[in-house]
Amino acid sequence: MKVIRLLLLLLHTGILLLLAGMLLNAYIPPKVFPWLNLLSLGFPVLMAGYLLLTLFWVISWKKRALVFLLLGLLFFNATLRWINYMPVQKEPSDLTILSFNTKGERETSSEQLESYLLSKKADVILLQEDRGDKIELKGYTQGKTGSLTAVFTRHEIIREQRISSDAGDTGSCGTWTDIRIKGKIYRIINIYLHPFKFEKSMVTMNGTNEEDEEKIKSIIKRLMPTFKIHQEEIAIIRKAVDESPYPVILAGDFNSVPNSYEYYHLGRGLKDAFTESGKGSATSFHDYKFPIRIDYIFASPFIKPLRYTVDRSVKISDHFPVIAGFKTE
Repeated sequence: MKVIRLLLLLLHTGILLLLAGMLLNAYIPPKVFPWLNLLSLGFPVLMAGYLLLTLFWVISWKKRALVFLLLGLLFFNATLRWINYMPVQKEPSDLTILSFNTKGERETSSEQLESYLLSKKADVILLQEDRGDKIELKGYTQGKTGSLTAVFTRHEIIREQRISSDAGDTGSCGTWTDIRIKGKIYRIINIYLHPFKFEKSMVTMNGTNEEDEEKIKSIIKRLMPTFKIHQEEIAIIRKAVDESPYPVILAGDFNSVPNSYEYYHLGRGLKDAFTESGKGSATSFHDYKFPIRIDYIFASPFIKPLRYTVDRSVKISDHFPVIAGFKTE
């Protein structure tokens, strides 16, 4: 029994070190050491293992349980970025943002997508992998600068600009659009970071050691260069955020999970609408049987998030739409 406990202690310590390494994504960029960013993808599994082993020590009445419980507090905020239980706000919102990767190549009728979007009555609709040239939303004005993104709003567009980067194979990672809403101007930034371009068959393990090993190697070969591309895209996006003369709402498909380099640096100085007002799971990508949150809505500090919803009622894409309500006055 002592040998088993020793092995479990080593395993628990190893998981603790991996989780601690994940937190370093806030400081160490992928071009320096991309492996840290890889840890963020495994956070749900690592955290679940950490909690189970901590529970084992509690049940075993071992003093080390207290140590692991206290050290586990280091990952409290990291966990809230995946699962949150904020109380429902009764205060009405005066600004609603809807962000949705519509996965343009999916065989979804334009009428179905239009009907859904119009039913939500959002002030601003942000689409990624968009079909903006194929849909029309009555009562909405469409921005003109998008490539892989589209902006629709019921309010006045003041100016807009594409956010372009030399990284990736498209040269575009989003747009910023200054919109006048109820007398105030907001900079709405809609982004779609470089995708990993995985097919489900590429990440499904077959139970065959050699085949699974090759798949894992292939996955890592795709992940590492993409992390580095994201670093370059983030630098351009941050410029649009930091130089904005107006309050900012940053949303879209980040193609990265919470606690990643992308999350920390794109969200710097902004509020994550989910951690501020969300309830339940933030998982927004549902094509794999694994919790993946890659769709986000952030806002400037003085824009108050009141509610955040991952709308799982609609499956016209491999993403769920995310909707946030804000108080701006």
